[in-house]
Amino acid sequence: MESEQIDEDTIQEHEKHFSNEGFWNKLQRFSKKAGSTVVYAVLILYFTLQKPEVPLKVKATIAGALGYFILPLDLIPDVALGVGFIDDLGVITAALIQVAMYIDEDVKKQAKGKLMEWFGKHVDTSEIDNKLN
Repeated sequence: MESEQIDEDTIQEHEKHFSNEGFWNKLQRFSKKAGSTVVYAVLILYFTLQKPEVPLKVKATIAGALGYFILPLDLIPDVALGVGFIDDLGVITAALIQVAMYIDEDVKKQAKGKLMEWFGKHVDTSEIDNKLN
């Protein structure tokens, strides 16, 4: 699924699948397999969702994208070697673009901190950071 084909309706339909417990369980189980780029993008959305000043409609978009990430049955199964998280990254990237104005340096710092815990200090976040700038 290419990110251009992912619209707000696709993201919104997965909102019901988001939960804090499901999010952290999946992220911890699949973080190494998903890779630091996907994990960083997901963490940015998660920490943006936690901000009280983010409007409900934006939170619904984020929850939909994270729900798609959590959902075990998606377009490309997450267990598919090498490509399992491509569709997840497409949905996550589309959501990042839609909510970019609410992503601040504090959110990025929180996401990078958690990412470094799991992947080490020399993790590259430039792919996502460049999309947000």
